[in-house]
Amino acid sequence: MILQLPSELVWKVLKQELFAVLGMVTDKGEARTVGVVYAVHDQKLYLTSGKDTWKVHHMSRHPHVSMTVPIAKRIPFLPWIKIPSATITFAGMACVESAQNVSQEILQSLLRGLQMDAETLAGLCVIEIEPVGDFVTYGVGVPMMTMRHPDQSRGRAPVSVSVKPA
Repeated sequence: MILQLPSELVWKVLKQELFAVLGMVTDKGEARTVGVVYAVHDQKLYLTSGKDTWKVHHMSRHPHVSMTVPIAKRIPFLPWIKIPSATITFAGMACVESAQNVSQEILQSLLRGLQMDAETLAGLCVIEIEPVGDFVTYGVGVPMMTMRHPDQSRGRAPVSVSVKPA
C-alpha cells in the first residue's frame, strides 16, 4: 500500500532540511551524484555553485535531474540505536542562472548569512531545480516504528500544492 500524502506535508519537510543528493547525467551519458545544500522558495529548490564546476557544466547541457533528501530519524535519549533515514525523492528540471539574476531573498536563503564581496559573487551561479511529477517518499508522515514495515512507509505526493477555492 502506498500512502497518498498531501503536497503541503512534503514541502514542509523539504523546507526543514538543507542537504540533498543531486543526480545528473554527463555528456557521455554517465550518471553522477553530488551532495548539495539547498534552500526552498516558491515550490522550487535552489543551490549555489561555482560557474566553472562540473555539475554546472552537466546541468547546463542535461537539465533532467533527480534529487533525494535524506531525513535523519533518531530515538530521543537512545542515539546509538541506528534508524534508517526517511527520504523524499523526485525528478526535476535544472536551470542555471547567474547569481546576479536571482532575487536577494533567494541569495540570502542560500548564503545563510554569509557576506560575499562582488568578485566572489560574480564567480557563483544559482541552480534552480523545479520538481516535476510526484514526490516519492519513505518514512515521511509515519511513526518511526512503522518504518519497520516498508509497505506501510512508502508514499507519494503530487509536486504541486493544490489551491483551495476561496
